Amino acid sequence: MATAYNYLVVLWCATPGQRGPYLGSDEQEIVLLVWMVIDVETNKVVSFQQSYVKADHTEVPQEFCSELGIKEETIQNAEPLESVLQQIDNHVRNELNSTEGATFSICIDGQLHLRQCLLPQSANKNLELPEHYYRFFDLRKEFKKFYTLAPTPTSLKEMAEFLKLDITPYTQYATGDVRAMALIIQRLISDGHKFTLPEHIQTKFETGTCDKHEAVDNDHIIKARGLPWQSSDKDVAKFFKGLDIAKGGVALCLNPQGRRNGEALVRFTCTEHRDLALQRHKHHLGHRYIEVYKATGEEFIKIAAGSSSEASNFLARDNGHIIVRMRGLPFTATAKDVLAFFGEEYPVSGGEEGVLFVRYPDGRSTGDAFVLFSTEDHAAAALKKHKENLGSRYIELFRSTTAEVQQVLSRYQQHPLIPNGPPAPQSSVPMLPQQMITTGSVRDCIRMRGLPFAATVEDIMKFLGEFAHSIRPHGVHMVLNQQSRPSGDAFIQMTSAEKALQAAQLCHRKHMGERYIEVFQCSGDEMNFVLMGGTLNRGGISPPAGTIPAQAQFPVYPGAIPSPPAASVMGPIQLAPRPTPAPAAYYHPPLYYFPSPPVSPTSQAYYPPPNGAVVRMRGLPFTTSVNDIVSFFQGYGVRFAT
Repeated sequence: MATAYNYLVVLWCATPGQRGPYLGSDEQEIVLLVWMVIDVETNKVVSFQQSYVKADHTEVPQEFCSELGIKEETIQNAEPLESVLQQIDNHVRNELNSTEGATFSICIDGQLHLRQCLLPQSANKNLELPEHYYRFFDLRKEFKKFYTLAPTPTSLKEMAEFLKLDITPYTQYATGDVRAMALIIQRLISDGHKFTLPEHIQTKFETGTCDKHEAVDNDHIIKARGLPWQSSDKDVAKFFKGLDIAKGGVALCLNPQGRRNGEALVRFTCTEHRDLALQRHKHHLGHRYIEVYKATGEEFIKIAAGSSSEASNFLARDNGHIIVRMRGLPFTATAKDVLAFFGEEYPVSGGEEGVLFVRYPDGRSTGDAFVLFSTEDHAAAALKKHKENLGSRYIELFRSTTAEVQQVLSRYQQHPLIPNGPPAPQSSVPMLPQQMITTGSVRDCIRMRGLPFAATVEDIMKFLGEFAHSIRPHGVHMVLNQQSRPSGDAFIQMTSAEKALQAAQLCHRKHMGERYIEVFQCSGDEMNFVLMGGTLNRGGISPPAGTIPAQAQFPVYPGAIPSPPAASVMGPIQLAPRPTPAPAAYYHPPLYYFPSPPVSPTSQAYYPPPNGAVVRMRGLPFTTSVNDIVSFFQGYGVRFAT
């Protein structure tokens, strides 16, 4: 049988904001702490104290100060929270010195004073609280546990009325509430109640895996939105400090490119804590406010469980380890290279078995890997190697989660959102639809080569400077490779051959960031030719692998794209190759690229779509990718032409 505590420390946290069931929901800082020590054995009050707390970011209204009978300067000149908590600890321990081996526990009215006020605010201020702040007695639950016939209380007034206690003299906020709590506690003790089993608050978030067949209660799940992209599961757990999260209960969501999208699904141990989490809607994590909404167990399982057996086997070795994600690895990198990158100073747990490479279904490397570290110190030290070089490439390092491992492995290996490349090469030369790309021998285009893979349309416009005003409407074409990734090339259609020549002469070998960019003047025919696998440089064009010489002719379709002098761009789509007669030969499949949109049915050179319905999207962000569009139309049967 559990032993009763010798002392109870009655604690009350006061803020100038919301009270009652919404205490702490407005993120207002604690400005007053009131506490009282009760000797359980003698059932007497030992001491009663109060301390004002300096608010770092909260403005205390005059009405609140008047209610407490103090001046605004009293709070402005008060000690910070850390100092006040230290005073409380010292005072309580001094009171207990007279009794050898005496034990004590905190007692509060409800859950909010610790879970929604003191603990989250201490976490925001990076304060480490002693262990006794993580166990407490909820007076309302102790009351209901002993007086089983009483209705479930929601306030001190209801408990006092059931016990026929007069608490009307104790009307002052905070101090009066603590005195009323003392009367109720003393009645409980005198009636024979033993304070033996305090409630414990989670001190540390536990990582873990989630089985895809596990039943998850819908009332335990929330979705957090607006997280900084670099946030880890530990950061999310810190945001919900004071609430108990299930083991492995933080699942960071990824976008179609496998990067964090600022959302997370969180699984709590009970509905009560889920409801308290919802009260933190628009609370801040750093300088960003976080939106909190209800979610379902199905959503959580979809993100947290995954379906990759390789990921499950890797995570089975995760016994409290810290996971680090590596991005940008050379495609030829091995586990030994990864171990050498971290060195003996930051040992990888399990050696080579602690490294998991992310690969495509055909076994090719994606440049990503996950690594296990046995301690927090090793992981923190390893993360300091962020952007250090492995061979000739710099490596990005991020703290990761079990859910992220599952998502990335499943997404690459089993559930690709888009095809990894175009269809197998045919015996005919693939051509691009005429309404998408201009043709002809007029050299009114430029080719940019050597672009950073992260380059955007805005980067190209800025790079071209004054020539950006001479780009045709929808005239920027970002070339993608067969894996739908940036190839480092782009074609730009200019308003005239003169502008294309000037841009090629003045912008050739200029730098974009740390890389110099090659700029060549070319024609629409040459543009199409390169997209089929040929090469273009200042020495001319070379044919793709096969038998057709460089002077191969391409069919010219009637009409041309109207070209008013304005520059705009549309998001990426993938195009169907248009076959044309050619000698039987093997050619590399064409590159995919960000095209101009189809012209309207009333425009010259319009060709109706071969099958199905086509929609035009207008107003897309410049950074929109193919995957973003696929995700947007998910469930509507979007298909790629073959």
